[in-house]
Amino acid sequence: MKYAVIKKEDLNKWLEHLKKKARLYAPRKKENLFIFRPVKDISEVCLDYIPTILPPKKYYYPQKEKLFRFKINPFKTSKAIPKFEDYILFGVHTCDIAGIQCMDVVFRENPEDPNYLNRKDKMIIIGLECLKYCDEYANCTSMGNHIPRGGYDLMMVDLGKAFIIHINSEKGEKLVTGLNYIKEAKEEDMLALERVREEKKKIFKEEFNAPLQKVYEAFDKSFNSPLWQEVGKKCVACGNCTAVCPTCYCFDVLDEMELSLNEGLRYRIWNSCQMDDFAKVAGGEDFRKGREARQRHRYYRKFKYPVDKFNRYFCTGCGRCTRTCMAGINLVETVNLLLKEAEK
Repeated sequence: MKYAVIKKEDLNKWLEHLKKKARLYAPRKKENLFIFRPVKDISEVCLDYIPTILPPKKYYYPQKEKLFRFKINPFKTSKAIPKFEDYILFGVHTCDIAGIQCMDVVFRENPEDPNYLNRKDKMIIIGLECLKYCDEYANCTSMGNHIPRGGYDLMMVDLGKAFIIHINSEKGEKLVTGLNYIKEAKEEDMLALERVREEKKKIFKEEFNAPLQKVYEAFDKSFNSPLWQEVGKKCVACGNCTAVCPTCYCFDVLDEMELSLNEGLRYRIWNSCQMDDFAKVAGGEDFRKGREARQRHRYYRKFKYPVDKFNRYFCTGCGRCTRTCMAGINLVETVNLLLKEAEK
């Protein structure tokens, strides 16, 4: 079975089934925003949502993660996390799935990150394809992430009265087979999917004023652009942009000592290139003085450096950085200004 169909009236039944299979995380509304949370009450699950405050990466790359416990005298270490649990991310947008694919590239690079890989091996991703823009901040079309491009086990598409589900892995197949309310897709279902995709083409348009290759070339020329000074003047160094980004992976490693000073816990915690002390080294040297240098670095980490290193753009088009920026710095606007400047 490559495609399956579930009626919307049976969706809650399926969610209850998924809860029994593994720990289930899904989006739900919190005041006027949305968050990924463990599912306790099925009625709280919300599939009509703009990108959550934090991406689901907080479950496979936690904000604060225990690495190991240690004892100094006699010296001894032990794993802080003895076992990783199975879990399901439900209703993940394609932009956030693209973010997971970016993180895979980073943490599978030698030396591989065992904690990340252990969590990833335990994870099942059930995606939800967007059929309209989340809001005015998204730039997923220009990044090519408005459509599914792999990285999921199951992908749901809304056909009106039912969801059609693309089965993309053995893990995913096990979650839909043997259930009498999930049927194999018929020809009319596939035709309905085709109609939905055709309608979608009328809605999603390029947000950047040039293709990605031109964007890359613009960044290749714009390191000393006066535009970065303008962006730096606006920036208030709050760090929101990197805190909510699905592809930022910088971290710091800290030791937390017991009062005895003989035992402790080593953990890692998210860090950000937008923080004033991030690029400082011994002796007080700062490799990125000023907000303009830090903002420039953030953009280059999305549109230039990862392309050179991994052949992949690390902006997913989710719009979170623009949506949460206290200074109103708009990613699409900045990129389009760079494109215009590069043309001159």
